Amino acid sequence: MAGLLRNLLLQTCSRRGSKFSVRHLKMALLSSLRTPGLCGALYYTGTRSISSGTLHIKDSLNFWSGGRVSLKDVKTKSEPVYEPATGRVLCQLQACGAADVDAAVRSASAAFTVWSKLAGMERARVMLEAARLIGKRREEIAEIEVVNNGKSITEARLDVDSARLCIEYFAGQATTLSGQHVQLPGGSFAYTRREPLGVCVGIGAWNYPFQIAAWKSAPAIACGNSMVFKPSPVTPVTAVLLAEIYSQAGAPEGLFSVVQGGQETGSLLCHHPSVAKVSFTGSVPTGKKIMEMASRGVKPVTLELGGKSPLIIFEDTDLENAVRGALMANFLSQGQVCSNGTRVFVQSSVLPPFLKEVARRTKAIQIGDPLLDETRMGALVSKPHLEKVLGYVKQAKKEGARVLCGGEPFIPADPKLKDGYYMTPCVLDGCTDDMTCVREEIFGPVMSVLSFDTEDEVLRRANDSALGLAAGVFTKDVKRAHRVIQNLQAGSCFINNYNITPVEVPFGGYKASGIGRENGQVTIEFYTQLKTVVVEMGDVDSLF
Repeated sequence: MAGLLRNLLLQTCSRRGSKFSVRHLKMALLSSLRTPGLCGALYYTGTRSISSGTLHIKDSLNFWSGGRVSLKDVKTKSEPVYEPATGRVLCQLQACGAADVDAAVRSASAAFTVWSKLAGMERARVMLEAARLIGKRREEIAEIEVVNNGKSITEARLDVDSARLCIEYFAGQATTLSGQHVQLPGGSFAYTRREPLGVCVGIGAWNYPFQIAAWKSAPAIACGNSMVFKPSPVTPVTAVLLAEIYSQAGAPEGLFSVVQGGQETGSLLCHHPSVAKVSFTGSVPTGKKIMEMASRGVKPVTLELGGKSPLIIFEDTDLENAVRGALMANFLSQGQVCSNGTRVFVQSSVLPPFLKEVARRTKAIQIGDPLLDETRMGALVSKPHLEKVLGYVKQAKKEGARVLCGGEPFIPADPKLKDGYYMTPCVLDGCTDDMTCVREEIFGPVMSVLSFDTEDEVLRRANDSALGLAAGVFTKDVKRAHRVIQNLQAGSCFINNYNITPVEVPFGGYKASGIGRENGQVTIEFYTQLKTVVVEMGDVDSLF
């Protein structure tokens, strides 16, 4: 999920000139200006920022009943959470057990009782205030996201913007919820009501921690539900900031609660009898398990799962734009984006110039401290994940792919970053459809390039996947563009661009890439249930 990265990046560029250049922030050590309840972070003043390796988080990362909650069960084993940029321990995380999950759900149930009775306009006011607070604290939230996730500060700022815009959008939707009136014979009539589900569970992924928390909570609470959110245990830090913001904006206690933990905590949430719906973003195997658990309680699910998306570049394309699109389709967030177009199909006649230019630009990507404005690629999220991605590159070489550039561990010059999880972005040439790098989701900065000759051929090959999250086409032929998109088996498609996901339009996939949609007006249907009411205006016509 790339959020609004490309849109917002272009907006930023237009405001600042033809080249993207952001003012270099002064890097300051964390000082006594820490604000309690904000993970030891600073309110951004425009003159201070966190520097890598300085943030230490000691406050509780769980939040329900209107505040942070320290777990009472001291026997719970804590797990270290690492800062990707430096490899150091950022904090210790304790997973919520059955009693903790039950307390959070009970708090959410109490909030639902109050919140669901408010008018849409009243809910919208709280949401708009939350969006305003996010905008006010943009830099602070972005910096903490970088520390916990490893992505560049430039991207993190855009993620925060996407979260804010999502909440603003669904604040507007909250005021428009309505049913249908149906006239029946004899003056009788029926009407429908859209009613909230109750307590919804959101389970987030580690690649967009703050943005996903907003994308899941905004439609849920706009419809009158409450939400208990479980972040990934790898990136647990920023979701609690959103909980505090909702609370500060005037939401009832428990409306958006945060519980920390891994698989066991997630299972407790899915099985809890008071939970009405589960929304999950993550891998296909985990999504299948969540669907199975939710089915035992006949609970609806929204699943935003993996992708191995095709990006098709025809010979008549604007090659400059195609190269830009391929880079955006593969290297955002160190390649850790589910919708990335990692199978790049290039028509044979333009393959040599494409490869030359894409390799040149990939080599020029600046890797390093993600908190520096000039950095374009930060650290991967964890050491095991880095090793996994590097393993895919090694396997690709064994299977006959040619490495044009990258695919190796990278150690920045700054000594404090020597233990961070960095690698050089990789372009693989000579790939074939049966290679592991083409069949499996790598989830790292690895672009697999394949050649094709005809439209029919590339459509068949592009659709030869169990996944169907996204797809892209670059061509100047408008008829071909729409024809190809119509025949691609993917839920989120792009013509002459890639990874544009405005909050106004639905996002989600076909096949094993998921169920349901996030964002857009249609999402209201996934967070409400429909009640039909039949009103008889005459006498009952009875057979008895």
